[in-house]
Amino acid sequence: MSELVDRVRAEAAVRELLLALGEDPDREGLRETPRRVAASFEETFGGRDVDFSKLLAVGFEEGHDEMVILRDIPFFSTCEHHLMPFHGIAHVGYVPNGRVVGLSKLARLVDAVARRPQLQERLTAQIADIIESSLHTQGVGVAVEAEHLCMQMRGIKKPGARMLTSAMRGSFRDQEETRAEFLSLVGTQRL
Repeated sequence: MSELVDRVRAEAAVRELLLALGEDPDREGLRETPRRVAASFEETFGGRDVDFSKLLAVGFEEGHDEMVILRDIPFFSTCEHHLMPFHGIAHVGYVPNGRVVGLSKLARLVDAVARRPQLQERLTAQIADIIESSLHTQGVGVAVEAEHLCMQMRGIKKPGARMLTSAMRGSFRDQEETRAEFLSLVGTQRL
């Protein structure tokens, strides 16, 4: 993985944050925290350098023109408003124009889009837009269900509340029966 984080600046910022919180960054339990946080940010925000067009470039001409769905794709992301985690599952479906991609590519796409400071609404739309533009599909449907720690641990403090978002493109937006089939198959009829 390329170095995405200026480690020197990140470590200094974490040290300063610990001081602002009234902590002693030189005590045994916190001494290595700035280094560990900087290293974890490289992984947590590793989706920032992914070329999505390359990710979905390898496909197969199968002549398939019926719905393909990968559901229950777990992901972790970070709320850009509070820099707190949110996590959940994504369901991705598309109707190809003959060309399909390996299912692992769809899971990798979800992971890459999630690994950046993000909003769930944008994450959902970006996944749909990337699939639509990269695969030239007849339609795309994406449904995302997630729990946001920024809402559970602070502010309103509502543990267990789940946010549902969807993005429909092409036939998933224009044809009620296609949208209904997708939502039924992924188990999110509430969307």
